[in-house]
Amino acid sequence: MDRLTALEIFTRILTQFTPVWIGLLLILVVSFVFRRKLGLYGKLFGSSIGTVGLILVLFWILTALLADMIATMDPLTQISGMKNKKPGWPVSGMEGQWYLLGGDNLARDVFSRMVYGSQIVLAIAPAATIFAFMVGITLGLPAGYYGGKFDTMLSFLANLVLAFPVILLFFLLVTPEIRETGVPLVMAGVLFLFPILFFMMLFYSRFKEQTTKLYITLGITLVLGLWAYSGLAFNKDPLGVFYMDPNLLNIFVSVVFVNSPTVFRIVRGLAIDIKTRDYVAAAQTRGESPWYIMLWEVLPNARGPLIVDFCLRIGYTTILLGTLGFFGLGVTPESPDWGMTINEGRKLLAVYPHPALPPTIALMTLVLGLNLLADGLREESLRD
Repeated sequence: MDRLTALEIFTRILTQFTPVWIGLLLILVVSFVFRRKLGLYGKLFGSSIGTVGLILVLFWILTALLADMIATMDPLTQISGMKNKKPGWPVSGMEGQWYLLGGDNLARDVFSRMVYGSQIVLAIAPAATIFAFMVGITLGLPAGYYGGKFDTMLSFLANLVLAFPVILLFFLLVTPEIRETGVPLVMAGVLFLFPILFFMMLFYSRFKEQTTKLYITLGITLVLGLWAYSGLAFNKDPLGVFYMDPNLLNIFVSVVFVNSPTVFRIVRGLAIDIKTRDYVAAAQTRGESPWYIMLWEVLPNARGPLIVDFCLRIGYTTILLGTLGFFGLGVTPESPDWGMTINEGRKLLAVYPHPALPPTIALMTLVLGLNLLADGLREESLRD
């Protein structure tokens, strides 16, 4: 077999992403047709910047979900004779197979590693950001609403964490030595309780006058929450449904811990502003409980800035995960993590640039998409 030309490589890559193009087209068409019923998401199609960002983000989400259909090779398989081979090189002993973007220094397929690398980023960044928002919202709302000594204490702790440079704090939290001390488990035990507390307060404040619904929702929340909590935080799930690798747990907890203080400050500031509005005073006059006002009056009216910050924060987290991987502090050394792949490729960048460029471009386009999506959401939320 001959080596593929640049046009053939481009055509084959586009073909490999066929499931993504189909999924992307379906999502965009359905979203556009029903855009008037989809709230802020539907209004996003009125912003060209937001639409471009949405397309880029959806592209990588679908790539992560459909990686098995897109990748041409196993990302960990090493094939003899394919070390540092250039893009479009035929695979030794495999008729009709090529390394579309070449081979790395361990003879693995760069294209397949780029595709599977999206799964790692999109498995950690959004989930960890959601947990950070749960922590920040659960603490930020009462701090801003009540004020006083409670607010002062939490604000001091948040500022204390924010005083550390982010990268330095990440390095401190994800090193193997820290994991051996058991600190990540303690942090997980504390931080992973906040989603349970958040949903319990959410349902309690909503259904406290409806006893049957209250008991059902609180019961389901406790059962599912503690089940997931035991597995994710301590690997004690008897059914093995919820599990997190210790190294992944370390990174996950670090992301939540570092992002939570910033989210706390944003939510606190929004709560201080919104609690002075007339509809909050009306709810207080009706005799609504403070948690009902915070969760069902203040929080929904703070959703615009929070959604924008959520998108931006996923982008920041993606960059941080790439940075950790670049310095060898990612999930596992052999994983197709984009940061690790870039680090491995940059060692031979002057001679073989092809292993480092694809994951770099992938990381750049995902973060760019998230930033553009956040800009579009901000633009549309300001029009509301």
